[in-house]
Amino acid sequence: MAVNPKKQAMPTQAPEVRAHNFQEVALGYTETMALEEASRCLNCKNRPCVAGCPVNIQIPDFISRIKQKDYEGAYQVIQQSSSLPAVCGRVCPQETQCEAQCTLLQRAKMEPVGIGRLERFVADWHSEHGQETDQVPPDNGHRVAVVGAGPSGLTCAGDLAKKGYRVTIYEALHTAGGVLVYGIPEFRLPKRIVAREVEGLKKLGVQMETNVIIGKTLTVDELFEMGFEAVFIGSGAGLPNFMNIPGEGLKGVYSANEYLTRSNLMKAYQEHPNTPIMKGGRVAVVGGGNVAMDAARTALRLGADKVYIIYRRSMEELPARREEVEHAEEEGIDFRLLCNPVRILGWENPENPRDPQNGCVRAIECVRMELGEPDASGRRRPVEIPGSDFTLEVDTVVMAIGTSPNPLIKKTTEGLEVNRRGGIIVTEDGLSSRAHVYAGGDAVTGAATVISAMGAGKTAAGAIDRELSGRAG
Repeated sequence: MAVNPKKQAMPTQAPEVRAHNFQEVALGYTETMALEEASRCLNCKNRPCVAGCPVNIQIPDFISRIKQKDYEGAYQVIQQSSSLPAVCGRVCPQETQCEAQCTLLQRAKMEPVGIGRLERFVADWHSEHGQETDQVPPDNGHRVAVVGAGPSGLTCAGDLAKKGYRVTIYEALHTAGGVLVYGIPEFRLPKRIVAREVEGLKKLGVQMETNVIIGKTLTVDELFEMGFEAVFIGSGAGLPNFMNIPGEGLKGVYSANEYLTRSNLMKAYQEHPNTPIMKGGRVAVVGGGNVAMDAARTALRLGADKVYIIYRRSMEELPARREEVEHAEEEGIDFRLLCNPVRILGWENPENPRDPQNGCVRAIECVRMELGEPDASGRRRPVEIPGSDFTLEVDTVVMAIGTSPNPLIKKTTEGLEVNRRGGIIVTEDGLSSRAHVYAGGDAVTGAATVISAMGAGKTAAGAIDRELSGRAG
């Protein structure tokens, strides 16, 4: 049977509609679409897609179950490797991982199988039709503490809980989920889905302690004093980076972390929010990654008249997922590429010191760039074009140029070594310089992807199990 060279398109809300609401943009496959897409899988013997998955989901196996219309069986296959299938099916960059290795793409030069879209279909089907079990695995007598309820922490906790470990997660915020709840907008990842995945872990016996800041409320050393035998640090990278240009202290300048946290976690998009946020006007988002796309598209939904993406390289170097860039373009985001901010300008009214606009953003000054020779990352280095300065009138500026790990845990944990960027130094198994202390995800690498953080949590869980069960070495 001939294979369709193109994957099934994902149904979405129309751009002119979705730009004004926070409902999920992608609507998901129907059963007919899922069956059609599953039929494209060749069920390769060498399974290159599995090697491309950071958590090693047995992709051909779950797709084979879809072909048989055994959707619950497909879900169980995924769950053996992943604690967050509904999340991964929505936000993982499959196009650079499992799908990039698909034989249809590599050998036949066709579009790869829509693995992520099929994973989402299976997870959503299970949510509507599957039966959950409340059976907690037998207690193996060991206790592990997990710091941070983001993707790496949730994955580590889930894998250990399935093996009978009694796991307690300590989360600094009031809601579990980490970047899944404070960073990724509702229109990409509905928070009910994250809550559902968290509830699944609780049913495995995982204890969730929120509003606990490790390094302040409790220290890592105190966790061991409480009887935990190992600690996994998955505290993420919540320290925002800035450009250190004039005007970054003006009112109306946000880090993307703050901007998205106010909107996503604190529900500042609501009509009468408890947490304020700048709405309307003109917004400039500096950066070109997924976070920049999220901030720009959030600003649009908050009522902005105009939203700019300011990025110092060209579209070819833009690091955001292609799908997110296309969605942003469809929604009318204005991409100002090969541009770099040099300062942010504010309002000043010396005749009226009490003018409420004093100290607020009024414009951003940028310089045009051209691409030179490749830098250490392999991308062509942007070079400033002298005399090319220009100004954009804006009311809000969002800096989305990356984040670093918060230094609090390092400062309060003796013997915990970090690199020059503040990332915890670990072995291939996730073991830090402190005995029995493991780490993974953004706390190690700096800001990266959800699935890479999950992979690190999975790796550390395996190492913790080997250590505590006496099988190490």
